[in-house]
Amino acid sequence: ETVEGFQHVMKKYMDGMIESTTASFTVSGLDKLDPAKPYLFMSNHRDITLDPALITYALYHNGHDTARIAIGDNLLSKPFVSDLMRINKSFLVRRSAKGARQILAAYKMLSAYIRYSIEEDNNPIWIAQREGRAKDGVDRTQPAIIKMLAMSQQKKTESFSDYINKLQIVPLSISYELDPCDAAKAKELYAIDSEGSYQKTEHEDASSIAKGIAGSKGNVHVSFGSPLRGEFKNAEEVAAAIDQQVVNNYVLHPTNFFAYKMLNGDYPTGTYSAQHLPFNSEQLVVAEKAFRERIEAMPDEHRKYALGIYANVFDSKSVFLQAS
Repeated sequence: ETVEGFQHVMKKYMDGMIESTTASFTVSGLDKLDPAKPYLFMSNHRDITLDPALITYALYHNGHDTARIAIGDNLLSKPFVSDLMRINKSFLVRRSAKGARQILAAYKMLSAYIRYSIEEDNNPIWIAQREGRAKDGVDRTQPAIIKMLAMSQQKKTESFSDYINKLQIVPLSISYELDPCDAAKAKELYAIDSEGSYQKTEHEDASSIAKGIAGSKGNVHVSFGSPLRGEFKNAEEVAAAIDQQVVNNYVLHPTNFFAYKMLNGDYPTGTYSAQHLPFNSEQLVVAEKAFRERIEAMPDEHRKYALGIYANVFDSKSVFLQAS
């Protein structure tokens, strides 16, 4: 009868999904956030529905209000998917808007709704840091997302920095040991690279949603960052601050190390898991063999793209390590 009641029912299915398709699901950083405050959670985007679903699950189990979820209207090709997403506190990002005037109006309304939810309705929001998934494993915030949020800034009474600080933006990192859609993503990346474009089939996004939910994910970790605070001149500076937390807080898995070696010939140094264990390939021989077989089951021309999904995080981390 209520959204809260529906989410309580869905929680049972989430329990079953996590138990059957993950080796573990761990969370860090959430204990440092105030459950009474509404935050604008902005995360990297690896899976269409699992990213917000698992983040919502973490909030639910730690005494926080569940977040309203921003979804693209391109996902609503099936009526039942649309119904389920709306009941589950989702709201639309109108990617289908045509023409400059229509697009501007849609983004202004979206920006106003997000501000209303945070400041007046006291309800947290989840939004991805970019439009579409980071299929290549490179997590970067699109400044256009920040510019959309800034459309609701009252320029006569508040500075850009004041407004960004009011939004209580909390960067999130979600990492999967195994990506159930890695083969499909690699196929798409190869097509774009070799042919210049990739045309999705009519219900391909719905298929990706199903694969993400049902497929094996290994260990999964969600890292909650700290609310953004400071002086920001423009959207690019805000995006960079979000990226720094997303990348630095991203928890690695053995598959990231395996993929890096398969691409580059040597293992990188570092730690993995929520316990920050030193990587030791000798202790992970069986896991590495299974991962190699997973990659080798894909067409030869797709493999480097699949490996990049797992390995590119090391390049991202090195960029921000050098910057700091």
